[in-house]
Amino acid sequence: MTPSRRDEFDPRLYQIATLGALLIYGWTWLDFDITPPRAGLFIASALAAQWIGTRLSGLTRFDPRSALISGLSLCLLFRTSEPWLAVAAGAIAVGSKFAVRLGAKHLFNPTNIAVVLLLLLSDRVWVSPGQWGNVAWFAFLMACAGSVVVTRAARADVTFVFLASWVLLVSGRSWWLGEPLAIPLHRFQSGALLLFAFFMISDPRTTPDSRVGRVLFALLVAAGAWYVQFRLFRTNGFLWSLAACSCVVPLLDRWLPGPVHAWTQSQIASAKDDSHASSDRRRALDAGASALAR
Repeated sequence: MTPSRRDEFDPRLYQIATLGALLIYGWTWLDFDITPPRAGLFIASALAAQWIGTRLSGLTRFDPRSALISGLSLCLLFRTSEPWLAVAAGAIAVGSKFAVRLGAKHLFNPTNIAVVLLLLLSDRVWVSPGQWGNVAWFAFLMACAGSVVVTRAARADVTFVFLASWVLLVSGRSWWLGEPLAIPLHRFQSGALLLFAFFMISDPRTTPDSRVGRVLFALLVAAGAWYVQFRLFRTNGFLWSLAACSCVVPLLDRWLPGPVHAWTQSQIASAKDDSHASSDRRRALDAGASALAR
């Protein structure tokens, strides 16, 4: 059966449009401290890394969508005073998809691993979690836009379990310490938190395949972020926790197997057809194109 036009629509296009709109909003109303030329470096280096990876992997089609998502995410979250570090961030993010893989999946979220590695290696990079402000209506806008994205990407469970766990952990700590309600509420009114929850932890290529596995993964990331922030007293707890917990995903996929994610219905049908192909070379090329290009 031929997939409908709606089924064929790639949810990554929603994500690109949403991230691009958030960047324009930041420039126009929030006075983001990132210039258009610097944003261009992030995006251009990500696209260049995607093109090089495509060529080196022997793929026949260049697909810019996932590279655009990584470049735009870096524009929204990552800051550096050095142009070459901006180029390195885009290259590491997209290059990690090709270099660090287990089967059809890349191990780390591209933006996450680029930011974490450069935070470890350089004192000239930083994350801007407070640039969004704490305006409730804007947080709601981000939540709604992100909800559309993750629902289309079939990873809404990761986002909502993570957010619920984070709210419980932070609220429980405040209750235990006798803090006024305004303190945990202030922590929740963060654009960076919603950006992480809706656009980073929910990456279908780096989350477990089964729903139970994704729930466990979200709980682990929330607990790890809480520990880093409130026990180790380090900033960017979400990013450190996600990078560490991503190493557990292969184990969750082994213990709790589930269907491998595909962006569109045609990719699912193609994967089924490949299992009946007589040529091993054709199967390998198609599988590689489906996995690496995304």
